[in-house]
Amino acid sequence: MIAENLSPAVKAFDAVAPAFDLRFGDWLSVEAQRAAVRRTLLSSFPPRGRVLELGGGTGVDAAWLAARGFGVTLTDGSPAMVAIAQAKLAPLGARASVAPLEELEAFGEEHASRNDELFDGAFSNFASLNCVEDLRPVGRGLAKLLRPGASAMLVLFGTLSPGEMLVEALRGRPHQSFRRLRRGPVPARLGGQAFHVVYHRRDALKSAMQPWFRLVKTVGIGVFVPPSAAEPWISRHRGLLRLLTALDRSTERALAPFADHVLYHFERTDAAAP
Repeated sequence: MIAENLSPAVKAFDAVAPAFDLRFGDWLSVEAQRAAVRRTLLSSFPPRGRVLELGGGTGVDAAWLAARGFGVTLTDGSPAMVAIAQAKLAPLGARASVAPLEELEAFGEEHASRNDELFDGAFSNFASLNCVEDLRPVGRGLAKLLRPGASAMLVLFGTLSPGEMLVEALRGRPHQSFRRLRRGPVPARLGGQAFHVVYHRRDALKSAMQPWFRLVKTVGIGVFVPPSAAEPWISRHRGLLRLLTALDRSTERALAPFADHVLYHFERTDAAAP
């Protein structure tokens, strides 16, 4: 896939791919949220199952699962991200493919044309789906790729995050405090590249996934652990972060709508794939 055909969001992530792990790798708030997601993945996927990752970036989570015996296939729209991920995954017997989220249905059709085995689960971490305006192709694609009963664990930005509101206000950016309340595409920038994100509501996500998936539960990822906008300050206060992480574990279900990210746990129904 040549750069001219990439979406603006994928272009932005493609441009920062070489430095992506260095930029976020030392941020303890990100690691705390990532650990919460991984704990939920392990409790939901069958041991050593075949798992599909959507928008997997440089393969941090995919490599972690592959090292624990899962058969992982990572997809991402960024060729640069996929190249980095493939270098991590190949020694673990896993693989990475260029497949934009917007084209997941075509990826599913290609998968079916090869009579490849259906996946036992799928996940998407850290809001890659917020870079997609229309989630219906994602729902249809997952329906073609997952077996009945399989879990699809989708982590999106929360739409009402008091933590982000507070952090942005303290950083002197009050105009950013309420951006997640906005409907439709919202301007964003990464690595000097402009693109848009959409803060999808729960009902819109459920609608995009029906009738092939039912929502089982939601889990708050970062109810008290702050968003990455609090970095690097929060990483210098490890005791406080440990306390906030413990609070997260005790409130992740009850306060899920107020988290920085929300993990939506869907289950594949028996409805025929489109």
